[in-house]
Amino acid sequence: MSTQTLEHAIMGGATGLEFEMGGERIHVDNKRIINCRADLNQLVPFKYKWAWQKYLDACANHWMPNEINMSADIALWKDPHGLTEDERIIIKRNLGFFSTADSLVANNLVLAVYRHITNPECRQYLLRQAFEEALHTHAYQHVIESLSMDEAEVFNMYREIPSVAKKAAWSIPYTRSLGDRNFHTGTPENDRRLLRDLIAFYVIFEGIFFYVGFTQILSMGRRNKMTGTAEQFQYILRDESMHLNFGIDVINQIKIENPHLWTEDFKQEAIHMIHEGVNLEYDYAVDTMPRGILGMNAEMFKEYLQFIANRRCAQIGLPLQFPGANNPFPWMSEIMDLKKEKNFFETRVTEYQTGGTLSWDE
Repeated sequence: MSTQTLEHAIMGGATGLEFEMGGERIHVDNKRIINCRADLNQLVPFKYKWAWQKYLDACANHWMPNEINMSADIALWKDPHGLTEDERIIIKRNLGFFSTADSLVANNLVLAVYRHITNPECRQYLLRQAFEEALHTHAYQHVIESLSMDEAEVFNMYREIPSVAKKAAWSIPYTRSLGDRNFHTGTPENDRRLLRDLIAFYVIFEGIFFYVGFTQILSMGRRNKMTGTAEQFQYILRDESMHLNFGIDVINQIKIENPHLWTEDFKQEAIHMIHEGVNLEYDYAVDTMPRGILGMNAEMFKEYLQFIANRRCAQIGLPLQFPGANNPFPWMSEIMDLKKEKNFFETRVTEYQTGGTLSWDE
């Protein structure tokens, strides 16, 4: 009987995964995160129930940017004495970075990661994540339009502001290989390349690069400034926390199924990447707040990023790189839901619910 690749039938691509009438019934043990030779349509029986649960949790988290009232932000932004110049720089820099970053993330998910993660439960979540990245891009645009900002200035920051450009440029080599149509997993070298790029994508780009900006904007919200923008960021952060959890679980599952990939040399490469991420994000902190503001300064962010980096190392089984680093912003533990940043191998994500107004109570 003639065969055709399933992805060719669906998207005009090719992954080597064949669809064939008849043949052996698919069993749960046939499923794998990568290099799966089972029918991609075989959603059940579930093998990775944590991936399906994350999909359900994400669906329960649904929100829309235009549901959040921006009137107080508009009045404050238009008031020439409402915000300091340093506060305005923070807002513009973060909108400039995040509007570009989430577009990169969405493109990487749709054009690259989805191709190589062959498990259907995980793909179901990836589709939801892609939609949420679209929501985030929508949210930044909603803020920019509401405040009547110079859109060209904001959207060109990734090319014109060095600290913004460096973070975007760092991620490009790791996303380019995943998007290469000639790249396919199935060999130790390519599987390790995929694992490296997933670490860059989830652990560093989403798990380190976002944290200075979120902390800055949420700190403004605590001070009753730009509360609509801060609420948008808190909803986005709730989504991003789940994206990070999912990525960590995928990385750990690939390690379990492919222990030969997790060599000492590879661990050192991952550690080096994490150090690079911390340094780039610290540079961004210095650029966005050259002077103390909102009860924070760049040096406090150095320890905070080291604290975050230690957490990322622990989550993927690497030794801590910054012994003794503490969280200088204890108020962030609740706002940023750090307690929920646990992967499947530690505990389940709980307490998520649909919509509702977020509270700024300390």
